Amino acid sequence: MQKQSIKAALLTFTLTISCVVHAQNISEIAQSDPLVITGAVGTQNTYRYSSMGDGYRSPMSNVIYANLNVSIYGISMPFSLFYSNDNLDFNYPHLTFNISPTYKNWTGHLGQSSMGFSNYVMNMSFNGIGLEYNDKQWRGGIFYGRLRSAINDDPTNPYARTPQYKRMGWGFKVGYGSNRNHVDLYMLRAYDILGSLHEQWRGIIAPQENLVVGLQGCVTPTNWLSLTANVATSVFNTDKNAEKVHTTTSFDKIFDTRYSSLMRFAGDVNANLSLPGISTTISYRMIQPDYTSLGTYYMTNNYHSLGITASTQLFRKVALSATFSGQEDNLSNKQMYTTCGYVYAANASTRLGNHFNLALSYNGYLQTQRKGTCHVNDTTKVHRRMSSVSFTPSYMFETPMLGHNISLSANYTENKDLNKFATGESDVKTTALGCSYSMDVKPWDTDFMVMFSHQRSKGYRTVYTSDIASLTASRSFLENKNLNLSATVSMCFNEVERQSKNLSIGTDLSASYTLNKVHVFSASAGFNKYGDVNVSKTHSQLDGTDITVSLNYAYTFSLLSIKSKAHKAAEKEAMKQ
Repeated sequence: MQKQSIKAALLTFTLTISCVVHAQNISEIAQSDPLVITGAVGTQNTYRYSSMGDGYRSPMSNVIYANLNVSIYGISMPFSLFYSNDNLDFNYPHLTFNISPTYKNWTGHLGQSSMGFSNYVMNMSFNGIGLEYNDKQWRGGIFYGRLRSAINDDPTNPYARTPQYKRMGWGFKVGYGSNRNHVDLYMLRAYDILGSLHEQWRGIIAPQENLVVGLQGCVTPTNWLSLTANVATSVFNTDKNAEKVHTTTSFDKIFDTRYSSLMRFAGDVNANLSLPGISTTISYRMIQPDYTSLGTYYMTNNYHSLGITASTQLFRKVALSATFSGQEDNLSNKQMYTTCGYVYAANASTRLGNHFNLALSYNGYLQTQRKGTCHVNDTTKVHRRMSSVSFTPSYMFETPMLGHNISLSANYTENKDLNKFATGESDVKTTALGCSYSMDVKPWDTDFMVMFSHQRSKGYRTVYTSDIASLTASRSFLENKNLNLSATVSMCFNEVERQSKNLSIGTDLSASYTLNKVHVFSASAGFNKYGDVNVSKTHSQLDGTDITVSLNYAYTFSLLSIKSKAHKAAEKEAMKQ
């Protein structure tokens, strides 16, 4: 019975139809082609074999797809059809529509659209209508639509998805000024539709509503200083069914204050300084506990942070930059502990002559705790440091016949528990080394690349080592370089000291051929042998085998084209030249 259900799932036919009408400047419609129909069809077929078994994965994967794009006076409407026999999920047909025509300074939105708002107010798309205006100084916009659809599965179904209400919203924005000096005002009103959810779900999931007002601005008093600010206030009802707070204010006309209401603040300010020889930015951000906007997907709250970044150049050759920031949560003082984090980094890079590049970087993070509602226990206190140093030189040069590129890399990372009672069980030190060399043989149109990497991680009573080496060759053939072949041979050796050793050797081949610029044939094959190579154990051979073979084809076409007079005239002019 289980095999039959798996087989039925593998033969599931998946159909997805989508229609998206892209933005089009109305003033240019008369010059656009009246009708252009283009598209593509193709297939991807993959065979997999593993001596270790396929489990629930099908050994054969077959995909057929077709795309059709209909353009009417420059308004594009793409359709797509996708079939797969290796899809265990059921997907129902869906239709998505969007049209955003533009005329001079005006842009309209109909369907699934998005508008630029403050990141504290709204960053998600809406399905509805909208209108925007933008000129050199003034800008504005307004919208109304659905922010999310209801999820309303049968409450008696044990596999029902997490329910959610249908959410609607409207908002506007207005601004004035240039990039150097401007101010913008944003407002969002979002609310859940009570009747969009099954009655049995309503006792579990509370409907919510929200009003957010945001202000964003920039002032540039001098050429070397600019100040920016982005702030927002949110009034949020955690339960729309809660009893109202009876007041008589104009605020009640757009939002009902209830006993479940919360009013919270979020914002950041930045000072940007461009001093002789150095650029610096100082920033501060605070997001109060429980700050929520129903127009955002997710936002971390209950923290504030202060940071500074600086960059400069020495002798016009060495670029230097550094950053430091500190963050602290528990602004409400209701958590058991307060967590503090500090991020710091320094980078240096230079180019010596026309061939040699050098980069050096350091990154660090320090985390610690202090008391909140409870005193910190010294034995369990979180006090950890993570640091990383990287060094990457590279050298490249060319001759009339050959091109060479040599790259080296070295990285050291340490993750250490600084608690004075720590035993070191969670400490890890990792060293990674790498080198690569590539050569371009110009007369043959052939590229070769050799790569090697070594990594060693040392933890508590454990040492892990990994070594990887590979050789790749690729070449283009024929007069138009439309036949491409490549081959890669690789080896990987992994060892857990005094526990296990594993070796794998693989070969990958690929070929692609383009015919008349519209037909693309491609094929690839991979062969991998692997196994436990411990001498002391029974299995000491490369007795594991993986094989993958893939054959693909794609065809792009132009089904119909009715060109505009302007387009025809341009083609005639091009032929004369």
